[in-house]
Amino acid sequence: MAEFRIAPDLVAAENDKRAAALKSDYEALGATLARRGVDIEAVTKKVSEFFVAVPSWGVGTGGTRFARFPGAGEPRGIFDKLDDCAVIQQLTRATPRVSLHIPWDKADPRELKAAGDALGLGFDAMNSNTFSDAPGQAHSYKFGSLSHVDAATRAQAVEHNIECIEIGKAIGSKALTVWIGDGSNFPGQTNFTRAFERYLAAMADIYKALPDDWRLFSEHKMYEPAFYSTVVQDWGTNYLIAQTLGPKAQCLVDLGHHAPNTNIEMIVARLIQFGKLGGFHFNDSKYGDDDLDAGAIEPYRLFLVFNELVDAERRGVNDFNPAHMIDQSHNVTDPIESLISSANEIRRAYAQALIVDRNALGEYQDANDALMASETLKRAYRADVEPILAEARRRAGGAIDPVATYRAGGYRRKIAAERPVSVAGGGGII
Repeated sequence: MAEFRIAPDLVAAENDKRAAALKSDYEALGATLARRGVDIEAVTKKVSEFFVAVPSWGVGTGGTRFARFPGAGEPRGIFDKLDDCAVIQQLTRATPRVSLHIPWDKADPRELKAAGDALGLGFDAMNSNTFSDAPGQAHSYKFGSLSHVDAATRAQAVEHNIECIEIGKAIGSKALTVWIGDGSNFPGQTNFTRAFERYLAAMADIYKALPDDWRLFSEHKMYEPAFYSTVVQDWGTNYLIAQTLGPKAQCLVDLGHHAPNTNIEMIVARLIQFGKLGGFHFNDSKYGDDDLDAGAIEPYRLFLVFNELVDAERRGVNDFNPAHMIDQSHNVTDPIESLISSANEIRRAYAQALIVDRNALGEYQDANDALMASETLKRAYRADVEPILAEARRRAGGAIDPVATYRAGGYRRKIAAERPVSVAGGGGII
């Protein structure tokens, strides 16, 4: 049985305060959905079975290029991070897996596995880091890693990714996510073609080290830290990478890694169509790669992404199993609260997509009835599905109101007393 960081009795007491209201709201929503031909129990079951991984680095306070303002009770290392992740899972019952970032989270794999087991947590995709230099490494990544002009630097980056695979194998992970900051800041600084050739060759070496039941996710980003050109800059290049490497290679879509006004849901549809959608890093943005809480800025876009996912699910797309993970930076909020909120917003978008009248939508699309097709989506999006989310949490042993229960439990106060005060430093994330 998993260890709990917030007393189960407190969770039960907080739920008791809200149980009658939830029962009433759930029954009312069920009646409304029934008039639309939707079975609320079927939707609740689907929502209960939808999970999203939390990033280990997300439980620490983030930062910008200018400054980082740490909060109380900052995690001191991976085992503190796992404790924090366990609280999110205890209250939401939506985040049973944690995604690690190496070398930040490097530890004895046996100890990692034991800690995860004790807390009821598994491990999701491994994340490598060749976008910054680790202490003691022989070659710097200032001018690139997997696409670097120097063969020894590329070999070092490949070796690091293979190390991540080996750690992942020991703790039960089944995927490796590779994001690089390689690129250029000046025209003429790099040869676009040769840099991409070097990248593909290095990725091929990583691909060869993958176990048969693993997947390799390549991640695109249009800018930062390179501001003139980026080696893996968009979904088209990402698709070429996945096609070139082989069937275990797929594309990871980070919602913040696109230019403003990009139609991300159409990118998702294209990658589904051609069997190369690997998964997501969920977050939100206003100006660029802001890594804001999921659904904080454009909740309708999040819903439209899930509309494509549910459509693929309903059509029975072959081998359709996208990975879902949050990737956020929390600069002004309690990171645990933000991750709780994001997990619920992601499930909300899924629940809304599940209640779309797909027969009506298809008929309107075939009739070129643009207005009614749009209204069909909006009708599902406007529905308040919070009772479904809360009931799914309650039935699984979570909290009806997870943020309120988290605050009532005093977890942040407790760890602030136990963990040394973190000193504010320069920019960057923990």
